[in-house]
Amino acid sequence: MLRRSLLLAAPALVLARGALAQGSNTAAAFGTAARPLRVGVTSGVHAQVLEQVRDLLAKDGFVVRITEFADFIQPNVALQGGEIDANVYQHQPFLDAQKQQRGYDFVPVGKTVLTAMAVFSRKHKAVADLPNGATIAIPNDPTNGGRALVLLAEAGFFKLRAGADFRATVADITENPKRFRIRELDAASIARAIDDVDAAAITGNYAVPAGLQPGRDSLAAESAEGARTNPYTCLAVVRRADAGAPWAAKLASGYADPAVRTFVEEKFGGAVVVGA
Repeated sequence: MLRRSLLLAAPALVLARGALAQGSNTAAAFGTAARPLRVGVTSGVHAQVLEQVRDLLAKDGFVVRITEFADFIQPNVALQGGEIDANVYQHQPFLDAQKQQRGYDFVPVGKTVLTAMAVFSRKHKAVADLPNGATIAIPNDPTNGGRALVLLAEAGFFKLRAGADFRATVADITENPKRFRIRELDAASIARAIDDVDAAAITGNYAVPAGLQPGRDSLAAESAEGARTNPYTCLAVVRRADAGAPWAAKLASGYADPAVRTFVEEKFGGAVVVGA
């Protein structure tokens, strides 16, 4: 997988992976030129915000090295393997699902940003305009797929069983009078496939780089209000052994800085909201 690493410091001292994978908060001081804090993130919006946090922390002499990933799975694989020290891209339902499925012992140490999900179309201007049998793309991971189905149901595309939440699947659709077809795709690919479907549910971190704004271009969108309590607000995540490390708190604190909030507001126009 293609990854791009960014280092705001002198070249780092190469350390053995095995030593870093266990009890990393006992290793050499993190956040230095000799031992940058290694943070994984998905490309796009989350990486752009993390770059601002990195630059902010650098003013205090705290060094962060960023590694970008192209999908939702590899940042957790890398954290488990000790290739990175933290990641900053996933919300709590996704983290919970990953822990259950893969046995990760990860914990959140702070909130980062909320990227609202919205439904976009390049072929139709309103939900009512979609024809019978229209194809709707949603993410294929369990939590964001269910999240998309709930959003679609709230927008009137179809009805879900009572009480359905982010764990919903297509089997939970109870009424679909226009016989919409659901196509499950990798979340990172949906924006690129939007011309091949009638509508698509896309999270803000992928919509914004594709030139799509939830408040301007969508058929329906989640509210970006209440980011501090929204279950889809993303998190700074570390291995449990590192939860109390000073560097973990330092990383999380960067997202609460007013300068980062100002950047997010000006850069993303409401499609992304700071949750710290």
